[in-house]
Amino acid sequence: MGFDRIGSILTLVAIALLFGCGSAEQAALTVDSGHGTFAKGGDDRTGPYGVVEGWWKPAPDHGDEWTWGSVSGVAADTPDRVIVAIWGDQNAEGEERPGSTNYVVAVNREGDIIENWSQWDSIFNRPHQVYIDPYDPERHVWIVERGGNGVHEQILKFTNDGGELVMRLRDPQPVMSEAETRANTNPGPLDFGQPAVMVFLPDGHFLLGDGYHNGRIAKYTTDGRFVMQFGSVGTGPGQFDLIHGIAVDRSGRIYVSDRMNHRIQVFTSDGEYIEEWPDIYDPVGIFIDENEMVWVLDATLNRMLKYSLEGELLDYWGAYAEVSSLGRSGWSGGMSLPHQMDVDSEGNLYVAEFSGPWLDKFVPRPDADPRRRIGPQLGTN
Repeated sequence: MGFDRIGSILTLVAIALLFGCGSAEQAALTVDSGHGTFAKGGDDRTGPYGVVEGWWKPAPDHGDEWTWGSVSGVAADTPDRVIVAIWGDQNAEGEERPGSTNYVVAVNREGDIIENWSQWDSIFNRPHQVYIDPYDPERHVWIVERGGNGVHEQILKFTNDGGELVMRLRDPQPVMSEAETRANTNPGPLDFGQPAVMVFLPDGHFLLGDGYHNGRIAKYTTDGRFVMQFGSVGTGPGQFDLIHGIAVDRSGRIYVSDRMNHRIQVFTSDGEYIEEWPDIYDPVGIFIDENEMVWVLDATLNRMLKYSLEGELLDYWGAYAEVSSLGRSGWSGGMSLPHQMDVDSEGNLYVAEFSGPWLDKFVPRPDADPRRRIGPQLGTN
């Protein structure tokens, strides 16, 4: 399979790092076998990163009864300001808090809440993912809202500080069932079917993966005018069953996470089908970094998967975090239905763990093979 990680990691000297903020990584014994130096032991569960333990904290109004709902999205504005989307608050039984708040917050590098966008609580219910357009000098913040509880499906564009809502693409109809939505085989520009994900183009246009019930990729201009769409619901080439990730490479090719069909599909910039990468179980996110490596977030395997632009699996890391079958507690840095990821300018990796619910912060280990680290999103520089 040509894993670049296996040969390189066995020839590197594994030095134990104790991050000042705390790390789950334990010291590895380095030995010289006579055939080279290697690290004895270890299981590579956090790959080239150390996790910052205790980084994600309760909100000020959380207590014995209420805590975070599902942590669904993350966008790293700077290392000192990370914007997080959450499905409000819930109790231990998963019940929603009446009059819930804490839908969108920003935290600093220590994980302390420095902003709460509570002024927008009335237009949030299921903020699905959050983005900052890497090509936008004003760094507007975009949120895909899936709707429900009286909130309509919509695409929201805010000023960077969250003070102003500058664009709103809102489905005029309340959220409909999957059957009702799929009965409309030619949806209009705002006939959303549980929209899920976005990606931005160098010219300011954006693509919307729409999404859970519709099976289409829709293209809009920077000011929200509809341009084109492609795709339908199904299992054939160019069809989708739950679009949950989208990315674009330097050549304009579009990579789509076809989640329930367990594959990635690749298209031209005009939406013409090129190929599929089969047998990728439950891919929920695609992130192309500045090195044009394709990183796929896998929600069931709880892994980060690294592919070439041609679809060759090059590397992977990650493991499940929750209580094991033996009743032992979970461990920091483990994943629990990872949902969205982002990387800041210092190379720190953030992963929204939907079923945790929490946000993980991973810090690069200087001794790790740099090829294993995830670079800044393509277009950031």
